[in-house]
Amino acid sequence: MHSNGMGRPGSARLGSRVILLLKLGRCRFIFTRSGFMERLIAEASEQGEEGCVINLPDIPGGAKTFELVAKFCYGVKLELTSSNVVYLRCSAEHLEMKEDYGEGNLIVQTEAFLNQVVLQSWKDSLKALQTCDDVLRYAEELNITERCFESLATKACTDPTLSGWLATGGSVLWNGISTGARPNNSSSDWWYDDICTLSLPLFKRLISVMETHGIKQEIIAGSLTCYAKKYLPGLNRRQGAIESNNRLAPVAFGAPPSEEDQKLFLEEIDRLLPMQKGLVPTKFLFGLLRTAMILRANPTCISSLEKRIGMQLDQATLENLLMPNFSYSMETLYNVDCVQRILDHFLAMDQISGGTSPGAIDDGQFIGSPSLTPVTMVAKLIDGYLAEVAPDVNLKFPKFQALAAAVPDYARPLDDGLYRAIDIYLKSHPWLVESEREQLCRLIDCQKFSLEACTHAAQNERLPLRIVVQVLFFEQLQLRTSIAGCFLVSDHLDGSRQLRSGPAGSNEGGLATTVRENQVLKVGMDNMRMRVFELEKECSNMRQEIEKLGRTEGSSTWGSVSKKFGFKLKSQMCSAQAESVSKQSNGNGKVEKMKDRQGKHKNNSSHND
Repeated sequence: MHSNGMGRPGSARLGSRVILLLKLGRCRFIFTRSGFMERLIAEASEQGEEGCVINLPDIPGGAKTFELVAKFCYGVKLELTSSNVVYLRCSAEHLEMKEDYGEGNLIVQTEAFLNQVVLQSWKDSLKALQTCDDVLRYAEELNITERCFESLATKACTDPTLSGWLATGGSVLWNGISTGARPNNSSSDWWYDDICTLSLPLFKRLISVMETHGIKQEIIAGSLTCYAKKYLPGLNRRQGAIESNNRLAPVAFGAPPSEEDQKLFLEEIDRLLPMQKGLVPTKFLFGLLRTAMILRANPTCISSLEKRIGMQLDQATLENLLMPNFSYSMETLYNVDCVQRILDHFLAMDQISGGTSPGAIDDGQFIGSPSLTPVTMVAKLIDGYLAEVAPDVNLKFPKFQALAAAVPDYARPLDDGLYRAIDIYLKSHPWLVESEREQLCRLIDCQKFSLEACTHAAQNERLPLRIVVQVLFFEQLQLRTSIAGCFLVSDHLDGSRQLRSGPAGSNEGGLATTVRENQVLKVGMDNMRMRVFELEKECSNMRQEIEKLGRTEGSSTWGSVSKKFGFKLKSQMCSAQAESVSKQSNGNGKVEKMKDRQGKHKNNSSHND
């Protein structure tokens, strides 16, 4: 008996050719249990030869399975297992080993083992389903695959600790064979690794059957994530060398998959993933997108992955966004175009959900926008990304400007991050013309600068002059507001001290404390006043320079600038601030005089005594 071998799991081979060298007289007795063999032997015996050669094409399971069938025909007791029962059942059907040719024939025995043992156990159902790949056509005709799918889906949707299929002690015996029951584990993802041993066609069908059983979409997404990590080496690029090598040779493939196989596999995974926000980890989606770009997947797949990421961009990190540019042109180091498309998808979804309305502003806080927090997180993320890609000298001005301008203005509570990114870009691209610098800086709102950003921008020579003037003006406004606030606090403290201390001179300790606090406050006011004077001096110098330029043009440029930025109002505010500081100084003098007068009164009292 010869054979060209037996198909391995996952090879999808229906069977192998078997050639038999038989003596007809003896074979009539051996194969009386097989109607198919009986007919072949009868046809051969009509030729009147003592021996003959019988060619058996496509025996399910190949020569090893036929050898087991032959032993069964000889009367040897078979050891049925979950690994051979599908082959034997398909071979028995092919060889017509029905009850008509002998009681307790192979079809009856294999059917009983399938129903009473294999389909009652998770592990055995899975092993039997794996072997269906080799004899898929026969297994489909005999409804073996569907029965395995139903068994596995039912068990995956059921808590194993509460169901009867999990045997006490982990074992059930049938004809001396252990069922290999699943260990006790109530976690909802206990079966992820097990079904990863299936080939992709069987895996897809199993997932589909599980969905009809009502299994949750997040569990389906989790199983697909686990399956993809097993067969896409690019998703495990940060794993250790040994682990990565093991993942390159999964059971379903048997060898490292080719790039074409990986590309088709990835596209199929994308079609299977549910299109719902938050079901699939954002990091995993970025890994799929990165791998799809490397494998040159079809544009539909790449676009779908970008949309999935855009739906949950607020869950991404800066590291996720830093995707290298895999194009042959290598125009930029990072794929800025891809990030732009992802951001556009996010903003489109945010607009559909009603989150792009800026709402109202109450005491510096945005209200009326249900998705403000995600938008704010994305704005911070994009500002960080801009700062990372800004040093790339190949990053063109239109791309940088478009990405910076795509974020809505209301999404940035502070513009410090945007200012930092633009400053880095200006430093790395000194060849930009003045108009391009102006366009970039128009994206910045100087009123949303922190004091540190104002201080830095006021001394930044890379910024256009108009922006520096704006920064100085708004910094002066912030200082004026701070000074006014301090005066209000000081007045409140003075009033509360007087109420607690009673008539003047009745509490020396409280008066001394008030004097010390006023002196500390005075020092702070003096420092702020000096800073305001410095800013006024800088503005005066700039005014002189602008007036010089204005004379050459025959008109007063400073008048229009001061009118535009409100410097007339600024002068009035500075005058009011100076008067307030003067009044504060007079108030401090009065307190010191009161203290001296109180000291003299004490000396006179002691002298009289």
